Amino acid sequence: MSNFDHSKKCHCHDCGKSKDDHCDKCKGCICDTLRKLQTQTEVDVFLDGGQVLEDVRFINLNNKNCCAYFVDLETEPGSTLIVDCQKIAAIRIEAD
Repeated sequence: MSNFDHSKKCHCHDCGKSKDDHCDKCKGCICDTLRKLQTQTEVDVFLDGGQVLEDVRFINLNNKNCCAYFVDLETEPGSTLIVDCQKIAAIRIEAD
């Protein structure tokens, strides 16, 4: 079972009508996906530049500055990684 609810409506086009948290400058598929992703979900993050952040746990997304926060589980356990969600090309949601 996935930690992501695929049935939720995308609010990408509703921002002109509302001042909700999802209506901000953070645009794109990955930012929208992270808004809905359950915290503590283990993911692999594929950055625009080709780097891969493997085995990180999603913490949260700051909708005001587009910073996505992850905890490193492998390389430097306990380290916090902060990535602009608009610079992420893809994420792999780890199977349970």
